[in-house]
Amino acid sequence: MDAAVYVQTNDDAGNEIVAFRRADDGALAPLGRYSTGGRGTGAPHLPSQSSVVVSVDGRWLLVVNPGSDELSVFAVEPDGLRLTDRVASGGTRPTSVAVRGALVYVLNNGTPSISGFNLVDGKLTALAESTRSLSAEDADPAQISFTADGHALIVTERGTNSISSFVVDDHGYAEGPRTIRSSGQTPYGFDFTPGGSLIVTEAFGGTVGAAAASSYTVTGMGELMPVSGSVGDKRSEVCWAAVTNDGRFAFVTNFGDGTVSSYAIGPDGSLTLREPVAGATRHGRKGVRDEAISSDGRYLYAIDADAQKVFGWAVGQGGELTPVGEFDGVPDTVAGLAAS
Repeated sequence: MDAAVYVQTNDDAGNEIVAFRRADDGALAPLGRYSTGGRGTGAPHLPSQSSVVVSVDGRWLLVVNPGSDELSVFAVEPDGLRLTDRVASGGTRPTSVAVRGALVYVLNNGTPSISGFNLVDGKLTALAESTRSLSAEDADPAQISFTADGHALIVTERGTNSISSFVVDDHGYAEGPRTIRSSGQTPYGFDFTPGGSLIVTEAFGGTVGAAAASSYTVTGMGELMPVSGSVGDKRSEVCWAAVTNDGRFAFVTNFGDGTVSSYAIGPDGSLTLREPVAGATRHGRKGVRDEAISSDGRYLYAIDADAQKVFGWAVGQGGELTPVGEFDGVPDTVAGLAAS
């Protein structure tokens, strides 16, 4: 398929993927709606990052169904998506999923845990006895992802103000968790630089003006070491993070006031606030949520569920954002965003 953007409706009567085709200038056009076979929560907010992901090779799209405790897989084809499998998530209320090659891990929020699967030809097979608990029953996890080298899994835990890591062995099994305190309160979404630095948002419980981000290095054994402590962005309720392909900048979305802030990332992974307001959906109004950078690194997209729109910006070489449009066609329950 050509370049595209995907979100999920999170509808409790029947979850769907809404797909948009992306033009060379970044504009989006409706491509289709595709049933996941499962159900969402029906809530106007799915508190997680990476509920929808595309595999690195672009062949597969995975989406969690938090209302029916399932994980769905689509084949990405020239004319759209084709559902290839739907399986139990290994727990309850799955909210985030990670894929690397043939290995998939899903994060379950209702039962704070992770479970592994093998992905072969569009079919998922549960990795026997791969479920691992997080650090506590009140972990309230937000995201799961493989590290840049694939040797570990990272999970943010809002309920415990912690970050957990799991080492992944040669057979795909996660060992852990090894858990550290987050630099700041309410660690939420995160992303990695190509060099492996971990950039994490910190919502500070939604306190007005307290939003921040921090950074860490990750060793081969999954050990996290702080680099930059909480670096404030002067906004509120920051939740989602996206790092540019060259690893020089990070964009974070601030739900509390509809803005996007930018950070400069140093060679060592250190953070410096670049622009408190690099972009906005509806400046001063709540609503901006999930975000993702296109696979070619040229565009940043974010959903504003309250506005029922997807917003887009061109990403400049110096980290500046230039609006390319706002696009209708999503419900007020829209959640998750992946861009190819």
